[in-house]
Amino acid sequence: MTTHGDYPRELECQVTLADQRKLSIRPLRPDEEGPVRELDGRLSNRTRYLRFLSPLPALPDSLLRLLASVDYRRRLSLIAEVDAGGRREVIALGSFGGLDNGTAEVALVVSDAWQHQGIGTILARQVMRAAEDRGFAKFVVHVLWENTVIRRLLKRVGHIVSSRTSLGVAEVTFIRRMSTESEPPAAPL
Repeated sequence: MTTHGDYPRELECQVTLADQRKLSIRPLRPDEEGPVRELDGRLSNRTRYLRFLSPLPALPDSLLRLLASVDYRRRLSLIAEVDAGGRREVIALGSFGGLDNGTAEVALVVSDAWQHQGIGTILARQVMRAAEDRGFAKFVVHVLWENTVIRRLLKRVGHIVSSRTSLGVAEVTFIRRMSTESEPPAAPL
């Protein structure tokens, strides 16, 4: 069983999108599979393919458990939620997992209906800041070469250190680009 640290309440925040809608970001709790399963149910086959590099019709239980396995030190996931008629709707998931003492692999997925609104960029920056606060300064992402949206996002949030591609999958190593004035501010909840 994984040993979990204290819930990092300091990572809870609220962001106002360009269209004035409010987005809440919070850490996933250990073994909290429900929000991940809920988000997976909203993903198109194409989005799931781009995120998991495989044509999965749905997340297998073993992968779902892995995504929900957080310890707040070496593995952390943040979920983005919106108010949908009085209930919380999960619309995005960003995470990191330590590869060694200074490098973390990061991953991100935004539900189809919420893509192209800057949510991925906001969530990526929050995940990388949380990773840096835990001693990770370098990041790795695996992305399909055809995923131009993520490649553009990487240019906004990171400085690429190295990249290598094999069989259409790029492994990109980068450091975080410092935020700009135009980034929407995140307010603590």
